[in-house]
Amino acid sequence: MILSRGICLAIGYIFGLFQTGYIYGKAHNVDIRQQGSGNAGTTNALRTLGWKAGLVTFIGDLGKAMLSMLIAWLLFHEKYPDGVKLLEMYAGFGAVLGHNFPFYLKFKGGKGIACTSGFILAFDPLMAPVCLILFIGAVAITRYVSLGSILVVISFFVQLVIFGQKNMLGVNTNLLPEVYIVGGLFTLLALWRHRANIKRLLSGTENKLSFHKKEEK
Repeated sequence: MILSRGICLAIGYIFGLFQTGYIYGKAHNVDIRQQGSGNAGTTNALRTLGWKAGLVTFIGDLGKAMLSMLIAWLLFHEKYPDGVKLLEMYAGFGAVLGHNFPFYLKFKGGKGIACTSGFILAFDPLMAPVCLILFIGAVAITRYVSLGSILVVISFFVQLVIFGQKNMLGVNTNLLPEVYIVGGLFTLLALWRHRANIKRLLSGTENKLSFHKKEEK
């Protein structure tokens, strides 16, 4: 199954290269990597181009992770019925890597939260409600999107371990340590990509989400 892991990771990376926010911005003569926070993700698209851009970017980034996982499942669910969930994880992680580090944009992409959310939804929908409640609650109370994003990836990992220990993941128990490792990589990567946000949160200087209507570009 070693080669299959690499194939799924590569599939995910290729899907992740579809930079929804960047493409949407270019269609409107804006490089969102030169605006706002400088990344190509949902939050920056929302802040710089308005809610329509944010919604399109979110759906696109959510979908590319889910599609890569679907391809992984179609390719390997018969050959590795007890391990296909792990292979789906590799595809999802590849999508996040492609989103965060697109080679053709000098490895300057997004922070991977929408992409990770698509992965969570496809991997185990039962994990999604807790993640969603924490995100909405944190953003509604504090207006810090970064805080909500951080809570999403942490809650995902906690649920992953709980579900795994309760044999609720549909994965061979021998593969659980690797499942936890790959799941931990999702969380660690997201935290690392948000390291500047974490510093600003701790110092009280983090940017808050504005709900004011954007002017048409």
